[in-house]
Amino acid sequence: MQQTVRRAHALRGTIVPPGDKSISHRAALFNAIARGEAVVENFQRGADCLATLRCLRRLGVSWSLDESSLRIKGAGRGGLREPEAVLDCRNSGTTMRLLSGLLAAQPFFSVLTGDASLRSRPMARVIDPLLKMGARIHGRDGDTKAPLAIRGAGLRGLHYRLPVASAQVKSALILAGLYAEGETTLEEPAPTRDHTERMLQAMGASVTFGEGPAVTVRPLAAELSPLSLRVPGDISAAAPWLVLGALHPDAEIRIAGVSVNPTRTGILDALAMMGADISIEEQRQWGPEPVADLVVRSSRLQGMVIGGDLVPRAIDELPLLALAGCLAQGETLIKDASELRLKESDRIRTTAAGLRRLGARVDETPDGMRIAGGQALRGATVSSYGDHRLAMMLAVAGGLADGETVVHKSQSVAVSYPWFWSDLEALPPH
Repeated sequence: MQQTVRRAHALRGTIVPPGDKSISHRAALFNAIARGEAVVENFQRGADCLATLRCLRRLGVSWSLDESSLRIKGAGRGGLREPEAVLDCRNSGTTMRLLSGLLAAQPFFSVLTGDASLRSRPMARVIDPLLKMGARIHGRDGDTKAPLAIRGAGLRGLHYRLPVASAQVKSALILAGLYAEGETTLEEPAPTRDHTERMLQAMGASVTFGEGPAVTVRPLAAELSPLSLRVPGDISAAAPWLVLGALHPDAEIRIAGVSVNPTRTGILDALAMMGADISIEEQRQWGPEPVADLVVRSSRLQGMVIGGDLVPRAIDELPLLALAGCLAQGETLIKDASELRLKESDRIRTTAAGLRRLGARVDETPDGMRIAGGQALRGATVSSYGDHRLAMMLAVAGGLADGETVVHKSQSVAVSYPWFWSDLEALPPH
C-alpha cells in the first residue's frame, strides 16, 4: 500500500491523536490482574494494543471493546489461566516484554511469539534479570530472542541496575516483583517513562521512588483495585504534527488532550531548544497522568546536539527530530541513541536512508546521526520498511518537500495511529 503526499499552502486545524499506546497497554495488563471491572476510555485501538488484548483473552481475561472504550474484568492476582495456544504478540515489543515479567511468576506454562520483526529483537535484556529472580525462560538463539517458552516459578526479589534505559524492561521486572518474595529495587541509567509506577500506585501497589533514579516494588499484600481512567492522547502521535507545524512556513495546529508526562516530553523540550513556537494550554489531570492541549506555529529552528538523558525521553520521536534538523539552521547531532537500531526497523539506518532520498545530507554514526541543516527537500519515492514511526516521519517530510512524495508500506501507521492519513489530509484549509 502507498500514499502520496504534497506540500499544502497552509496548515490549520485541530488534531485529536489516538490514546497513548504505552498507557493503553498498561491499563489492559494491570486491570487484568486486578479484582473487579474497569472501563478504560480512549483506549488505543492500534495493532500493538490489540495484540495485548488478544493475549489476555487467551489467559482467561474477559473484555469488550467498542468505539470509545475498553471494558475489562480483572481475574485477580492469581486468576490468570494457562493458555491453550501460543500467545502471539504480533509486532509489539511492549506486549512481549511486559507479559514475560508477568508470566514468569504464574503457575503454568506459556509461549510468547511474534512477527519476524519482533522475533529478531533482543529479549536477553529482560530474560537475564528475570532468570536472576528465579524465572525459568528459554528462547531462540541462546535464550536471547523469541519465541520464548516460560514455565512459571516462585520468584525472589532482587536489586538490579538496568544496563540500558528501558521502560519495557523496568515494567516487566516491576510486574515480576509484585509476585516475588521480598523487595525488588531497580536502578536506571537515565529516567524512563513512569506510566507503570503511576498506574500501579493508583491501584494500591507498593511502588516507591528513590534516588538515582530508582524504583522499589514490594510484593502484593492484597488484590489490586481496578482502575477506570481516560487515556490521554499519545505524545508520540502528536509529534508528527508538532514537527510539521514548526517547519511549515504557514501553520497553526492545535493537538488536543495530549499526555504531558515529564518522562515523555523530550520532543517538546528538544523542539523548544531548537526555537519552536509551541504553547502548552489547558493543563489538567486525567487519573494519574497530566494532560494538556499543544499549539504549534510556524517557527525558525536552529540545529542542536540531542543526547544524554534527553534520548530516552524522546526515543520514539528521534526520526522526526532528525527531519527537523534537515530544515533547521546549522548542524544537528543525535547521539547516545544506539537503541534506535533495535526498534521495528534499524531506525538510524532507515531514517538516514529515507531522508537522503529526499535530498537531505545525513550521515549515520554508530549511536545516531549527523545532519546538515538548511536543506531544501525534494519529493521522492520512499519506504517505511513496515515501521510505523518511519512512515509518519516520511509523510511529514513529504509535506515539507518540493514536488510529490510517495510513501510505500504506508499501512504500517495502523500499529499506533490508524487514522493518521485521514488527519493529514484534513489539515490543509479547504
